Amino acid sequence: MDPRFLAGLGVLALLTISPGQDMALIAKMTLERGRRAALVTSLGICSGLLVHATASALGLSVILATSAEAFTIVKLAGAAYLAYLGLRSLRDSFRTEVLAESAPRRRFATPYVQGLLNNVLNPKVAIFYLTFLPQFIDPAGDVLAQSLLFAVAHAVMGIVWLSAYAYVLARLSRLFARSGVRRWLERVTGVVLVGLGLRLAFERR
Repeated sequence: MDPRFLAGLGVLALLTISPGQDMALIAKMTLERGRRAALVTSLGICSGLLVHATASALGLSVILATSAEAFTIVKLAGAAYLAYLGLRSLRDSFRTEVLAESAPRRRFATPYVQGLLNNVLNPKVAIFYLTFLPQFIDPAGDVLAQSLLFAVAHAVMGIVWLSAYAYVLARLSRLFARSGVRRWLERVTGVVLVGLGLRLAFERR
């Protein structure tokens, strides 16, 4: 196996376990809707990796790396979405369980879509794929195929890691459900998501 590919997998593994907005979103979904919803969210997040890998291989991500206006638009959209998720989590944490269960679930708020948008609207991931992948790709080979292979490997790592993370959170949330700690965990997660949105909004390339 190509040593460059193995080195790339090592870097992706470190990136996967690094705390960030994906883990914050998984925590939100686990606490609000359970481990199954968190798993579906992780599938959405990892689907976004395939989008970034394809865009990078086709050169579309160059626009984000070179155009300040394009970067700002995507950045602000992602920041607004994170803030929306955080504020929604905060709002739901103060509602009674009866109201929360009876609240209608809108299609755009499904776990898969939330995970997908959370990843696709993060310009930092697009730029990372644009600057990272070329270092471990053979330019003489099929660039798109190699990019997608890295994305699939990254997605598998992400699903395994985020699923394990959701499992631990689900077990902990059941332990704390009766004492009201779960509601506070939801509020902390909401604050973290809003904070990540603000950080993204002021992020520079």
